[in-house]
Order: sequence, then C-alpha cells, then structure tokens
Amino acid sequence: MTQTTDELIADALLQPAPLLPLLHRLHERDGYLSEEALRAVSKGLRTPLADLFGTVTFYHHFSREAGGLDALRVCTGPICRLNGAEQLVDALEGSTGMACSGRCDEPIPVLRGGQTLVGLRADALELRETPLPPAPPQGIEECVFAHIRDDDRKQLAGYRRTGGYQALEQAVTSMTPEALLDLIDASGLTGRGGAGFPTGRKWRAVRDASGGPKTVVCNADEGEPGCFKDRALMDHDPHGVLEGMALACIATGASRAFLYLRYEYPETEHVLLRAIEDAEAAGILGDDVFGSGQTVHLHLRRGAGAYICGEETSLLNSLEGKHPFPRNRPPYPVTHGFEGTPTAVNNVETLSSVAPIVLHGAEWYRGLGLGDHAGTKVISLSGDIERPGNYEVPMGLPLRTLLFEWAGGGRKGHEIQAVTMAGLSGGFLAGDDLDVTLDEPSIRSKRSFLGAGGIMVFDETRDMVDVAHSAMEFFAHESCGKCFPCRIGTQRLTERLAGSAGPTEPGAWLDEVADINRTMKETSACGLGHAAPLIAESLVRYFPAAVQNHIAHSSRSTGLDT
Repeated sequence: MTQTTDELIADALLQPAPLLPLLHRLHERDGYLSEEALRAVSKGLRTPLADLFGTVTFYHHFSREAGGLDALRVCTGPICRLNGAEQLVDALEGSTGMACSGRCDEPIPVLRGGQTLVGLRADALELRETPLPPAPPQGIEECVFAHIRDDDRKQLAGYRRTGGYQALEQAVTSMTPEALLDLIDASGLTGRGGAGFPTGRKWRAVRDASGGPKTVVCNADEGEPGCFKDRALMDHDPHGVLEGMALACIATGASRAFLYLRYEYPETEHVLLRAIEDAEAAGILGDDVFGSGQTVHLHLRRGAGAYICGEETSLLNSLEGKHPFPRNRPPYPVTHGFEGTPTAVNNVETLSSVAPIVLHGAEWYRGLGLGDHAGTKVISLSGDIERPGNYEVPMGLPLRTLLFEWAGGGRKGHEIQAVTMAGLSGGFLAGDDLDVTLDEPSIRSKRSFLGAGGIMVFDETRDMVDVAHSAMEFFAHESCGKCFPCRIGTQRLTERLAGSAGPTEPGAWLDEVADINRTMKETSACGLGHAAPLIAESLVRYFPAAVQNHIAHSSRSTGLDT
C-alpha cells in the first residue's frame, strides 16, 4: 500500500539524517517533488520553506515537474563526449545531458528512473552489470581487489568464505581500540579519496575529541569525472566496505555510521541495503557486534546529484538536510562534524583497505608498495586506451607501465597525447612528464596530483583546447557559488577557452588567464576552486601552439576584445 505523505514524514523522523531519504521516497512515489509535498515536509521537519526549496533545487536530479523522475538523462562527461554523447541526447527525445555519472569504462550511461542503461546508440541501450576489474599481472598482490573476482563475493556467505568479517570479530573480541589505531598508523594507510591524510591520525583525533555521539561517514559520492573505482568496490564487494566502516566505528568510539552514496548509482543502493540487512540479521552489525556488547549501526543515505557534495563538509551539510555549501575550516570534522559531533569522513577505497590490514598486518600492507611507498592505489583508467577499467597498482608504479604494459597502450594506430590526473582536478600531463610514478610526491613535482586516481587518456586525434573547455564548463556548472573567486573564475575561464570572451592579443590572453588561475587558487573556499585552474595552467604548459592557434582563431572569428 502506498504511504501517505504524513506517514512517510513520521517514518523519516524516526531515523537520523531524515531529509534526503524522505525526499527520495516522495520523488519515487510521485515521480517528482510537488509543491504540496514540499510544504508538508517543511512543516513536518520544521524546516523553513524557502530554505527547503533552495536545498531541493540545488541538486540536479530532484525533479519539480510531473514525470521528471523517469525522464532520460544522458552522461555528457568527458569520455562520453568522445563517444558521441551529445548526438545521443539529440537522438533520445526528451532527454537531457548530465555530468559524468561514473561509467567511463563503459560509455554511454543513460539514467531512467532507478535504472542505468548503457550503449552508444539510441536503439542499442541495455542493462549491464558493473565490470569486474582486470586481473593484475603475475606477481602483483592486491589489497582491496584481492577477492573481488571470487564467486558470490557480494553475498554474505561468499564474503565470509574468503575471510570476510574476521577482522571485525578480531577487533571487538581480542583487540583494544588503541591497538587497532596503532595498527592503522603503522600500516601507513592514507586517504584514498584525494586528500591523502593519514587514516590512523584522523581516527585518533576523533576518538580523543570531546563530545559525542561520534560518527563515521563513508564518502561514496564519487562525482569526479573519470573516477569509477568506488562503484566496483560497492557493487562487487559491498561487505568489504561495510566491514571497513564498522572497524572505523570501533577505532573511533562511534556507534553510528552513514554511507553517503551518489545518486547516479541506483543499482548500487540495492546491493548495499541488502548487505546491511544481511549483516544485521547475522548479528555482525547492530546492537551486539559478534556478541561483544558493542553497537554499530550503519545507515545508507543517497545524494541527489551535486559534485560539491564530494567535499566532506558539503557532504555533512547535505546529510544534515542543509544547503550543501562547503563549511569554513577550522573547526574540522574530526571535532565538529555531523551535527557538530566528532566525525571521521573516509573514502570507500580507504575503508575497504582496513580489514585486509587488520588480517595481514601493517608490514604486509606497507610491502605492497614500491620503494618507500606504502600500499596500493586503485586507478580508474578510461578514454583512448586499449583496455579501460579499474587497476589496483602498487604505489610508486610508473605511469607508463600502467598505460602501456597493463592497459595495452593507446587505441590501435594512435599515440597517447595526454592524460588527466585526479579525474579532472589534477589537470593534464603530457610529453616527458608522463615519466612519473603513481604517487603524490612524483606527480606533485609536475604541478599535478594523484588525488582519487582517475586517469583519462587522450590520443593525438583530440583537440586539447576543446577538452579543456569541456572540463572547465563542468567546473563552472558544478561550482556551488558560495565564494566569488570560484563562481566567477570558472565562468571566465570557460569563456576564454570557448573563444567567446577575453583579450585577442596572445600575451594579454595568457596574462589574464594566469591572473584568474592565481586568484582562484589563493582565495577559493574549497578544492574545486583550487583544482579547476590546473586545467588551464597545464593546457598552456603542454600545448602552447594549440593555445596560440585558439587565440588567433577566436580573434578572427569573433572580433572580441577585452
């Protein structure tokens, strides 16, 4: 029986972080969010109506028009554009484009309600499961992908057959939280979502902070174009993510945790809900973890489409039902996170690494890396590459080894011209700078960074100015608008890369773009404003002739001036 709006509101109020799940239930029931429903939500949750409307309309996927839930949305991210996404939008009547939806390894995804269809033509769209990662070369040992290809790994029984939840049982029955923290410290595990902060240090700060209840948040809002590793982990190894979250709770003293899942992974939501239910039914999660008397409750919350929610403080505001702007820091989430309580926010890959570390030891994990680098990193590889997919590589592996030996090099008959790093956020690498190793010190020495590990490949047939323009257009669209350096700067850079505004004399154009880049990096409030300039900077650095031609062409065709 369909629940009434009042019944849905009453149920939501029984749970923490009620707004997003309530809006999703209404959206799914009615096919859109009506004004009547929003007025009822405003009254029931005691949220000012103007604030609620501002929050709802900030997200890309909440429809305010009848039938909007089932309207087709086509990914027009960088890799899908290379494969004809804009033509697919034109071919699918009533469809609209959307930002990268995390299927760069199998373009082009099309969202329809709660389903993801994939295909290159309007008459060839089909449902597909998330691809398994390619097997590693002989002699390479994995951490998070070690058992992901095993039969039935996503089911509780299959997970437990390969050692699943042994680490959690060990942690609650024969280890102290201090010993667990010491182990994670010794392993050298750092955040795999982009920031690279030491995981043990973050957890210890939460445990030592005053106040509570303490909280763990899994950031599964994988919105960076070119990144799709977390989807593979959640779809094929969901219990690995949950066990990592539970271990984080034990280490920090938290009894509650939230998994914040990006909207564009509708099928993943069902996989995770089933995993949580099965683990609770088995007494692994809940009020009495493995009979230890310790409590760990995991809650799934689905976003609604906003790149900025991948920034941890924006995500926390979103969870709380607020407008998802980034927060000013300090204070930091480790002391003032979800609802003002000490909170550990970690990425999916980071949390999936924890149980193997507990089972095999800190030295084992450190030994997976090359040289002085600890552990592994999952790289999402897509674009003009022979074998796209997710690759778990030793930290410190040469980039060229991944591109040419593991992934088969560029498309047949073509040469690799450039790659992006950190999805889009690290800008381009090209030429001799492809001779880096996959670790932060090496890549930062080339004025880029590894970040979340998305690498998009572009061969010599691609117009790199056009690629840069598309990337900047994405950042301009996704800027939350809170701070003007990012809000205005991304728009101005988009215009200049489009050739629709700016100086027509090359020296003046370059000086102005450099000034915008510098201002954004020095004064923007969050990582989006710091990262977007790297696209323009690296374009100028690696492709000066293409930039000069672009400026000259813009001058002839538009007659623009400053």
